[in-house]
Amino acid sequence: MKLERHSKIVELIRNHDIETQEELADRLSEAGFKVTQATVSRDIRELKLTKVSGSNGKQHYAVMQNQANFSDKHLRILKDGLLSMDRAQNILVIKTSSGMAMAVAAALDGLHFRELVGCIAGDDTIMCAVRSVDDTILLMDKIRKIING
Repeated sequence: MKLERHSKIVELIRNHDIETQEELADRLSEAGFKVTQATVSRDIRELKLTKVSGSNGKQHYAVMQNQANFSDKHLRILKDGLLSMDRAQNILVIKTSSGMAMAVAAALDGLHFRELVGCIAGDDTIMCAVRSVDDTILLMDKIRKIING
């Protein structure tokens, strides 16, 4: 349950500007998690969440970005391994250099795109399940921006 709750907290703070512990507790309750203030406080500490300034000038929770090198690695693998991509409704099919599909799929998963549900990789092809057709188009644009700088 704790792992599921932590996963939901990360999802919530990535998708919403959550400013207070109370707001986070309310959103968790809406998602079906019964939590106390003490639990939310402990979860924030364990997940190493921090407050950052938003575009509106208000502070909100965010995942600490001490994983910058990890993300840089993912970006490099994505740039080096991805050859092409095409979509079939909400499935994104990615072609990679031979033997690179698993690494590129892991890099995509590691970048935590909100639109991406998961990837299945072979030797040189990846099938990505995406939340919707619109999200597939959005995800392809994000990946293109990464590849092209």
